[in-house]
Amino acid sequence: MNPHQNERSLRLPRTSQQPSALHLRGKRLMDLCLAVPAIIVFAPVMAVCAILIRATSPGPAIFAQMRVGKEGRGFLCYKLRTMRKGSPSVPTHEAPVSYITPIGKFLRKTKLDELPQLWNVIRGDMSLVGPRPCLPEQAELILHRRNLGVLQIEPGITGLAQVRDIDMSDPRRCAESDAEYLRNWSLRLDLWLMFRTVWRG
Repeated sequence: MNPHQNERSLRLPRTSQQPSALHLRGKRLMDLCLAVPAIIVFAPVMAVCAILIRATSPGPAIFAQMRVGKEGRGFLCYKLRTMRKGSPSVPTHEAPVSYITPIGKFLRKTKLDELPQLWNVIRGDMSLVGPRPCLPEQAELILHRRNLGVLQIEPGITGLAQVRDIDMSDPRRCAESDAEYLRNWSLRLDLWLMFRTVWRG
C-alpha cells in the first residue's frame, strides 16, 4: 500500500485541542490499568523469547538504549535484543539487515521485541500510545517535535505515525503526524490506535 494512501485513510479531523492535566491523568490511569495486567500475561512469552535470543546469539536478551522522552529528557528504553552484540546504535529503519539476528527478524515483524517497554510504561517513562521515542542523535526529528509541541507528552509503544506506516526516515512527516495525534488526543483515540496496531500485527 502507498504510505500516502494509508495516511489519507487515517486522517483525523483538524482541531486545536490540547490535552488538559485531567486528560493526561486519565491517560496515565489507562496506561497502568492496561500495562500492569499485560506485562503479567505476556511474561511467559517474553521468557520464551529471551531463551531463544540467548540460545541463538551471544549477549543479553534485554537491550537497553537511551531514548528521548517527555520534555526532551533521556531515559533507558527496554527491548528484546534483535541485533547482534556490538552492532552500532542506529535508528531501526537504518539498521543493516546483516546485523539483525534470525530470531530478531521474527521479533521485529511481530513487534514482540517491544514487549519490555510495558515496564517503561509502568515506570512512567512511556505511554502505551504516543510518539515513538527517538535516539538523541536524531536531531532533526527532535527539533520538529519540539517546535510542534510534541515533546510535552510521553513517547509511546505505538502511535498514529506507526499506524500510518510513517517511520523516522521522514522526520517532518513523522513529527507532523505526532502533532496531529496530540491535537486530537482522547482515550477513545488511544484505544483505536492500540486496536489498529494489534490488528495490523
